[in-house]
Amino acid sequence: MANALGARDSAEERLRRGARPATPHPQPATDEVPVILSGAHVVMPTGILQEGQVIVDGSRIAGTAPENARSIDLTGHWLVPGFVDIHNHGGGGASFTSGTPEDVLKGIHTHRVHGTTTLVASTVTGDMDFLTHRAGLLSELAEQGDLAGIHFEGPFISPCRKGAHSEELLRHPDPADVRKLVDAARGHAAMVTLATELPGGIDSVRMLAEHGVIAAIGHTDADYEQTVEAIDAGATVATHLFNAMPPLGHREPGPIVALLEDERVTVELINDGTHLHPASLELAFRHAGADRVAFITDAMDAAGFGDGRYMLGPLEVEVADGVARLVEGGSIAGSTLTLDRAFKRAVTIDRLPVGDVVAALSANPAKLLGRYDRVGSLEPGKDADLVVLDADFGLKGVMRRGEWVVEPQLG
Repeated sequence: MANALGARDSAEERLRRGARPATPHPQPATDEVPVILSGAHVVMPTGILQEGQVIVDGSRIAGTAPENARSIDLTGHWLVPGFVDIHNHGGGGASFTSGTPEDVLKGIHTHRVHGTTTLVASTVTGDMDFLTHRAGLLSELAEQGDLAGIHFEGPFISPCRKGAHSEELLRHPDPADVRKLVDAARGHAAMVTLATELPGGIDSVRMLAEHGVIAAIGHTDADYEQTVEAIDAGATVATHLFNAMPPLGHREPGPIVALLEDERVTVELINDGTHLHPASLELAFRHAGADRVAFITDAMDAAGFGDGRYMLGPLEVEVADGVARLVEGGSIAGSTLTLDRAFKRAVTIDRLPVGDVVAALSANPAKLLGRYDRVGSLEPGKDADLVVLDADFGLKGVMRRGEWVVEPQLG
């Protein structure tokens, strides 16, 4: 586990925001009594319901209210679906790549109290034996329902665009090696990030697509034509678009143009104010459209924890003022972002429509994972995963499967 020097918890900050910090074991929303969450602006796939309501019966959203339901007045608040993060390396001082199962659960809980009710655990580059062992550990947590899958970011990436990955551990994406990781995940491999221009890259994309695993183009030095070839082979995600890839050029457009223009591709964006200029964010939304954007955290251990020194795989990271950089070389090393902050920034600073932001945080990543029948919107029959926000889009409450993770304090 990565230890932080001088790190601090954010519980006091949550108290000042008016939300009760969650306990390790979520509390039942109603002691089995159905609840009507009423009076809020409810964001639905079809639009925003003014003074709408969401009915929670057990672990699911119900279409009609039972006679014994009680009401909670959320007038002046927002109700949005629980957030879905498909790219996350840890939080709360815990690493998904190197921590114990207890550490991983701590990291998951850290992001839950910030609204992420569905989470994919991302690894960083390591040797194959380590990664296959790690896949086995994380797959157990997926089988328990704590994780929505595993994302392998590395080692099949370009040394030219390695970012915060150990260069000596990188390797070409040989389909046999990629298949080893997929098999080690026991059906819980959600995504693999590849530099598809490397030897074996295109064949690996085809293999992943055949096995129902997302092939993501990232940490790549590919040109425009090579990226188009990878998309045609079955790649459907751009790993943190703009970051760790050649910049857009007017004579050499590179991968960014190919990824933005193709309707088959969903683009990940890290909206923390460090990884992207607001104009780049606007460019992505304008050209990809709100239905092809997935906000991610790319969080590392310091998310929800504090500044200090951490380890990201074998590399040392310094976190200062919430920005994580490698001690050697200064490359950005993931983020300390939580998705509630990404939401608030997108609406209040970037001025994006609330519905578009909800799509990027919930519906779009849920669809990518093949889980939209259960999560990603506040429709009857789905899991009661939801986030309560105040009028200024500050987090007030989090419910997961009908249980309060953060109980809203109203009045």
